[in-house]
Parts: sequence; structure tokens; C-alpha cells
Amino acid sequence: MSQKLIFFDIDGTLYDENKQLPMSTKNAIEALKKQGHYVAIATGRAPFLFEDLRDELGIHTYVCFNGSYVVVEGEMVSKKTLDRNSLEALIDFADQKQHPLVFMDHEDMKTNVESHPHIEESMGTLKCYQPGHDSSYFLNRDIIQTLLFCSKEEEVEYINAFPKFDFVRWHPLSADILPVGGSKAKGVEVVMTKLGFVAEDVYAFGDGLNDIEMLQAVVNSVAMGNAHEEVKNAAKHITKHVDEDGIEYGLKMLGLL
Repeated sequence: MSQKLIFFDIDGTLYDENKQLPMSTKNAIEALKKQGHYVAIATGRAPFLFEDLRDELGIHTYVCFNGSYVVVEGEMVSKKTLDRNSLEALIDFADQKQHPLVFMDHEDMKTNVESHPHIEESMGTLKCYQPGHDSSYFLNRDIIQTLLFCSKEEEVEYINAFPKFDFVRWHPLSADILPVGGSKAKGVEVVMTKLGFVAEDVYAFGDGLNDIEMLQAVVNSVAMGNAHEEVKNAAKHITKHVDEDGIEYGLKMLGLL
């Protein structure tokens, strides 16, 4: 079999609902690599929020921030940042609404408020460390993504007011704010071009709404059994739930294992 390029989302795909890596998934990734296939990650997370996972699986190529930051073999090859003027206007807008923000670059994340229950609750679901407070963190830094903490209904005002940003909801209390026009699909395309893979040899697994464009774009796409219905409709194949060895099952279904 010719070498394939396989992308995996993290939360709900590689990680189970407890943010743990199933042993069957780890073994499957190791088997893919032994067979000479190229394994990569495509996630909405920042790079510092899945460093341990990359180390555990020996993965050095990844699309993160939903496509705004791309690394191939440890080298950053693509970075898109939030428009500075629009970001400053959004900070003022959110302050008036009393909606907290988290600023993120490729190195760290900081809040613009000392504490807020919505930040603690939503970030807690990622089982990662809580961001520290630095309201000036966005100054003199390339901010790649900002987290907005508000309801889905309140988010509509932001969407209408800030056309240079895309808003991707990842939690009932929070949405990612990204440069307009970005997506995991665009990041996957960057990696494909850099490594010289043709479309027929590229695969992708995902479960979330931010995976839809990627699963629509990739020829060999797989939705997890725990995925949203919209995500399943976007994929070419559907595997089992992540908690039912969904990655291993899907790879065998595709003939990769």
C-alpha cells in the first residue's frame, strides 16, 4: 500500500469523553506509523494544549487553531493572526457587554479579567490549566485566536459587528474567534502541499462542528460515532463511538490496518 497521510482531531476523536487516549487508539497510531504512513493532528486547540499528546504519539506535524497555525515536522509553515484594529474594537465591544476574553498566541493564553465562572467552567472541560490574567497580553503579540465567553444568542451581535473574524462555537458558554476564511480544511491543504501528497491518499477523522469543512474537503473522511449529525452528514464514512475503539475500527474499515 502506498503511503497515506492521516489527520486526526483530538477531542472526541483521539481523546475519549474523559480526555483520555484509549489504548486501542494509541496502538492503532503506532501501527500506522510502522507501516510507513504519515500521521498528523488537526485540532481547534492551541499547540501548547496538546504538547503531551504529540510527545506520547510521536507526532510532529499538526494543524491547530482550526487551521490558523500549521507546523510540519516541527517547523511552522503557516500562521494567520487576528486583524489588530478589529481585535481592539472587539475588546471594547466585549467590555461593554461584560463578556470576558482569552487571548491566545502559539505560546500561551491569558484572560482580560482576573476570574470568571464561564472561563473556569468551559476551560475546565478541556482538563487543561486555567489561563492567567494579563489584560495587555494582546499588545505587541501576534494573537492567533481569542476565546469569547457568551451565549450562542449573544454571539450573533459579534458576528454581525466583526466581519473580519470567524466565530466557531466549541462550548455552550464559549466560541473561538479566528481570522475570517480559515478552517482545518485550509490547514490540511497546506500540509498536503508541503509534503507532496495527492488528495486520494489523504484521510481525516473528526467529530465536531469545526471538522465539517475538513471532512467535506478530504476524499477519505470519517466521522466518529459520537459526532454531531451534521458532521456525520459531511463525512464519507462513519466509524464507532470513540469509547468503542472507534479509531481502530475506522482504520480497519478503510483497510489501513
